[in-house]
Amino acid sequence: MRLENKVALISGGARGMGAVEAKLFAQEGAKVVIGDMLEDDGHQIEAEINESGGSCVFIPLDVSDEDAWQKAVTETVARFGKLDILVNNAGIYRAHNVEETSSDEWDQVMDINAKGVFLGTKHAIPAMRNSGGGSIVNISSVAGLVGSRVTSSYNASKGAVRLLTKSTAIQYASDGIRVNSVHPGTIETPMTEGFLADEEKRADRLNRTPLKRLGRPEDVAYGALYLASDESSFVTGSELVIDGGRTAE
Repeated sequence: MRLENKVALISGGARGMGAVEAKLFAQEGAKVVIGDMLEDDGHQIEAEINESGGSCVFIPLDVSDEDAWQKAVTETVARFGKLDILVNNAGIYRAHNVEETSSDEWDQVMDINAKGVFLGTKHAIPAMRNSGGGSIVNISSVAGLVGSRVTSSYNASKGAVRLLTKSTAIQYASDGIRVNSVHPGTIETPMTEGFLADEEKRADRLNRTPLKRLGRPEDVAYGALYLASDESSFVTGSELVIDGGRTAE
């Protein structure tokens, strides 16, 4: 199994891409801790993984709260003895241009999408160093690579994740800690279902995707699995784009 004897902490693991990542990592042998604000959903995923023979623990986690991150990492190490993998998956999406974006919206998006990644990374590093190294996988977006007509705070937050990834990769390579970002295109998840319910918007996304389909959470999960595993041992500071070819044009 590709993650045998590894311990993974996944933020936003209660639904969507995070839940699929948690299930896949457990199938590949990892002991998984999922952190999320959605406690009912989180416990459901925890139960599904454990009932299928995996090993999973759910913990409440507000990624914008530093104390919550400290507790999450401490509980992970206390339960499983170490931390090998962190997937900074939690995020929110808001679609407004610059003039439409309120200060409150900006702060909320940056707190979760950017600050949350920073805090998770900051508190995972000492635990990974104690384990002899590790892999941090930051879920960014194609919105962290190119601009958009409809989003401002989201683009800014995901661009921040991209460059924080590179800086962290350089700073902690000597500790054996690899850090990479994943940049999904349009993925069908609970976060996007409202947007994609609009047939015109859905058609627009399909038309701008050369493979002519929208992404599935599994598409992203397998990319995260590769970066989390030892198969990517010479990969750090890199960007894995999973977008059906959208940003190739």
